[in-house]
Amino acid sequence: MKRELTVTKNEYYTMTIDDIGINGEGIGKINGYTLFVEGALPEEVVEVKVIKAKKNFGYGKLVNIIEPSKNRTEPICSIANRCGGCQLQHLSYEAQLEYKRKKVQDVIERIGGINIEVNKAIGMETPYYYRNKVQFPVGKSKDNDIKIGFYAMRSHNIITTDKCYIQDSVNEEIIKKVKEYIIENNLQPYNEENHRGLIRHIITRISYYTKEIMVGIVINGKKLPNQEDLVSKLTTIPNMKSIYTNVNKEKTNVILGKKVETIWGAPYITDYIGDVKYNISPLSFYQVNPVQTEKLYNKALEYANLNGQETVWDAYCGIGTISLFLAKQAKKVYGVEIVPEAIEDAKANAALNDINNAQFFAGKAEEIIPQKYKEGIKADVIVVDPPRKGCDKELLDTIIDMQPDRVVYVSCDPATLARDLKILGEGGYEVKEAQPVDMFPETVHVETVVLMTRENR
Repeated sequence: MKRELTVTKNEYYTMTIDDIGINGEGIGKINGYTLFVEGALPEEVVEVKVIKAKKNFGYGKLVNIIEPSKNRTEPICSIANRCGGCQLQHLSYEAQLEYKRKKVQDVIERIGGINIEVNKAIGMETPYYYRNKVQFPVGKSKDNDIKIGFYAMRSHNIITTDKCYIQDSVNEEIIKKVKEYIIENNLQPYNEENHRGLIRHIITRISYYTKEIMVGIVINGKKLPNQEDLVSKLTTIPNMKSIYTNVNKEKTNVILGKKVETIWGAPYITDYIGDVKYNISPLSFYQVNPVQTEKLYNKALEYANLNGQETVWDAYCGIGTISLFLAKQAKKVYGVEIVPEAIEDAKANAALNDINNAQFFAGKAEEIIPQKYKEGIKADVIVVDPPRKGCDKELLDTIIDMQPDRVVYVSCDPATLARDLKILGEGGYEVKEAQPVDMFPETVHVETVVLMTRENR
């Protein structure tokens, strides 16, 4: 017998919001039927229009806020409700931090089956202008005007903006100069549907401490026409250090291709985390919020609890950011990363800081670490900082076999974190502490660092 829906598409309802979902949407029920409402907050009474009704849940459009939440705030950005970059500008910052703490706690309990009181999220004093890397898609409006901005939520429609409150303000001048160059040279933005057009993305990186600037143009072609015009415009901006092109001719949503050509300046910029200096190249992974990164890495260092005699593995080490932090207090650190260019940067960064007890390997963590374990390299502490998909099972199995005293897990995705914690827990490890760090204020994303120790040592 087909279940009768308690709501009707395109009808209007009044409801109370009870919770907030993983994407920042309000969640409530109408006669027992769950409805997700973007822009609504817990404890609010709202009027909604049902725009999609599935068998067990649906989606509503927020029409009117009848009783607002005490945590509701006016977004600082005029396009916050259209741009996909920020999802929580309408929620007070203290409430954002609690939302992220609760998000981590709920997922660890539900998926990991682990009962632990997650610490309060470490926030920022000023949660704006923190991003040191931004990727701007380039397109055209219906009137054939050049559009540079950010994708709208859950789409590839570009929302243009003159100002963004979570990135460095120098980007406003950079985008202005690049747009002038595109228009003056009659260059065509890339069209995802027909795979035509040259300019795909503009990528900027700004060092937090040195203020050095790197600008990249992702192109669907071999080179930029009249690229000296672009260089002459961008080099009027103070602290410009590097300008490059990146070739990406693939029919893909992946932003960067593999071929990078420096067309002006150095092939990297430099920055610091604590007292460790890093060279950052176009393909390098480097955390986007340097202020919070230092807090995150200090917490990871605290959890590692090094006394100078330990051997440490740093899986998914990138350009050696955590590795070099740890190396100053460990006997030996081994880092592994799948991106060869990042490993070259890691080696250069070790030399840059006169760190001689760090060794780096290019390859998959789930292949290199088991291989080195068979060769006799056994770690006292293992630090993992995997991508969103989490750790591969082969790596987790090797950690369990190796039996390090401590595992420090740095995660950008609570769900895969919880999954991996469960596997490690079944292998004899116990979660001692979980610390969220707000690396991405005004968004739903959260970074977490977890300490696990081996039971019955």
